[in-house]
Amino acid sequence: MEQELAYSFHLGSDKNKSKLAKKVSKGNVSGTTSLSNNAIQNANALSKVNKHNLRDYDNEKDLIRVVRGTNDIVNDVKDLYLEEFEEARIEYNNKQTRNDRKIDNYFIKINESQNDLACEIIIELGDMDFWKDKDKEYRLRMIDVYNEQVNDLVKILPTFKIANATIHFDETSPHMHIVGVPIIENCTRGMKKQVGKSQLFTKESLTKIQDKMRTACIKSFNKFYDMDIKLKEKQKGRNQDINVKDMSNYTNIKKQLSEKEKQLDKANKQTNKLDNTTKDINQILNNLKPAKFNKNNMVISNEDIDKIKNFAKDVKDTTKTVRSVNDLNIAIRDFEHSAFEIEKENYSLINQIEEKDKEISNLKSEVSSKDKRIGNLQAEIVKIKNELQKFKSFWHRLMKRFQNKIGFDKDKQYKYVSDDLYKNGIFTDDENEIANNLARKVKPKENIDTSKTKKKNNYELK
Repeated sequence: MEQELAYSFHLGSDKNKSKLAKKVSKGNVSGTTSLSNNAIQNANALSKVNKHNLRDYDNEKDLIRVVRGTNDIVNDVKDLYLEEFEEARIEYNNKQTRNDRKIDNYFIKINESQNDLACEIIIELGDMDFWKDKDKEYRLRMIDVYNEQVNDLVKILPTFKIANATIHFDETSPHMHIVGVPIIENCTRGMKKQVGKSQLFTKESLTKIQDKMRTACIKSFNKFYDMDIKLKEKQKGRNQDINVKDMSNYTNIKKQLSEKEKQLDKANKQTNKLDNTTKDINQILNNLKPAKFNKNNMVISNEDIDKIKNFAKDVKDTTKTVRSVNDLNIAIRDFEHSAFEIEKENYSLINQIEEKDKEISNLKSEVSSKDKRIGNLQAEIVKIKNELQKFKSFWHRLMKRFQNKIGFDKDKQYKYVSDDLYKNGIFTDDENEIANNLARKVKPKENIDTSKTKKKNNYELK
């Protein structure tokens, strides 16, 4: 089977659409709100993105590559604000007659508003199954691919200004975090140039952007890896946040983190104890006195020897505990990747449900239209039946007239007309018999047969 690669283009968003909910969420500590949120709403959230993307909590920074911006995402965004909005801010302030309406710092103003301060886009090519057996050198070639993705995004969406782009190679699949600011221009109210996430990123625009980025990404991959791989069929997805408590493996991950936190607490206590003991050991060493017969040797009591032995044991135990705490970073990264993978699957499934709902709605609309059409046709049928009934009545009278004239008067002219109508296919055999047989009833033959059968059946029932 031909190998295909999965592609993900995910824009961070939030469920907190109401002004009140967004206001509450902006002040909440991460994870304390029931409305999960991965949008960058303020400087605090931006700082957390900085710590996560640049891995400030571990020493594996060789697996983190910054391809746009610097090692300080917060400053990158602040610099972008100055570069993009400062001219518009000054122009706006010059038109104001009241100082209280002037904007001193646009970054701070947005930080304190209901608007998102910045946006984060996560791009990933290939899944865990594809990357699990690839070595570091093979993975690092994705730098060229993702670097071109940054350039492609600039071309495809020039009004999304990129502040920082960082690639992560320390998880199961190499992926890239892009932090930027969506900009709208020629605004009629306020500054001419403003932050405008909702105007720039709509469901329709995101679909078009994703399609173009998908095509560009696999093209870059095949170029740098000298391959001819195709993308997996697009899984229609939308940017949908989830509550981590809804994850199927949340309980297990939480249990692991809880155990690691206990180890971390133990390490902290041991470290504090070690600090205090170190002071005692230093004091012992400082108070050592030279031996009487050899000044090169020092005199130490058995009690002090025991203290030093215990100190050495404490150092060994603490070192062991601290090493085990390093597993906490691994657990955190596993948790992050699990959250990322589940979130992608979640918003993909939700969007598929929405698409199905749309299809159902369209089908209902079609059914309603068909029902109306059927109603119109039924009305036409009733009308046609009425017309047909009138015609049948007229035809019966006409045939009765023929029967009377030909049967009673023996008028040759009527007989001629009857024969002529029969020869030209206007009269059927049945109708010709009616016209020429006085004993024949003016009814279709099958109706006569049916009537006789009913009478016979009724007679038998009696």
